[in-house]
Amino acid sequence: MKKLLNSILVTAILLVSTATISVAQTKPLVVISNAKGAPAELKRTELVAVLKGEKQRWDDGTRISIALMKASTPTGEATFKKVYGMSGDEVNKYWLALVFQGKAKAPVFFNSATELETYISQTPGAIGIIEESGDVKSKPVMIDGKKSL
Repeated sequence: MKKLLNSILVTAILLVSTATISVAQTKPLVVISNAKGAPAELKRTELVAVLKGEKQRWDDGTRISIALMKASTPTGEATFKKVYGMSGDEVNKYWLALVFQGKAKAPVFFNSATELETYISQTPGAIGIIEESGDVKSKPVMIDGKKSL
């Protein structure tokens, strides 16, 4: 009987933790940028070009710096699926190839949205993606007229 209760307890803990992860992944994503460089609105195709390193300078000449959450975070995983259409490993390989070929500068990856926002606020031309929350302090970038992805 004790083994059965332990088994049920372990199963319940796994279900709760899985549900928590699933909820975290469903939050809308918002694009944020430094005040210098990025426009207030981009088309989705333009955003993808920027985040894939195809566009490396903003219209004012400022160098683009990409800031992303790590693939090990729910936000990073959601970003890679929604924007890149790839897994975290595929995105890492994609960027490794571009950097190795000298075609682009690699994104800067973060463990927390706070670190990412701090980097963006201090780096002209920086752009990144975080989960939507009420306390975003960086400049939001509308995508196809919408506040979130």
